[in-house]
Amino acid sequence: MSRDYTKIKAWMLADELAVQVYGMTHGFPGRETFGLTAQLRRAASSVAANIAEGSNRASKKEYLQFLSVASGSAAEVKYFLHLSKRLGYLSETQYPAISNLAEETCKTLAGLVASIRREV
Repeated sequence: MSRDYTKIKAWMLADELAVQVYGMTHGFPGRETFGLTAQLRRAASSVAANIAEGSNRASKKEYLQFLSVASGSAAEVKYFLHLSKRLGYLSETQYPAISNLAEETCKTLAGLVASIRREV
């Protein structure tokens, strides 16, 4: 049962989050290339990637497993953004917008998970 993940609101938000995370981490210190920058980018891209991969799974149970991984990655993104702000890598003006997008992504993904669970 293949679903068109590009039409799923949670995927759209996660995709935008990944693009913004990649953009903002260009300004992180070079010493973080293999540290926080890599972790944040990996977590952000994992959200959209797991929604996409799960949408192509045959069963809703498998789909839920991938959505669960996506949810965990979204939580990681939220923490890494918080840490980036505390370390001074994100300014007080940068943080609110990206943090709000991460929060909206998490909430929308949680709604998708709840909807699929009701169907199972």
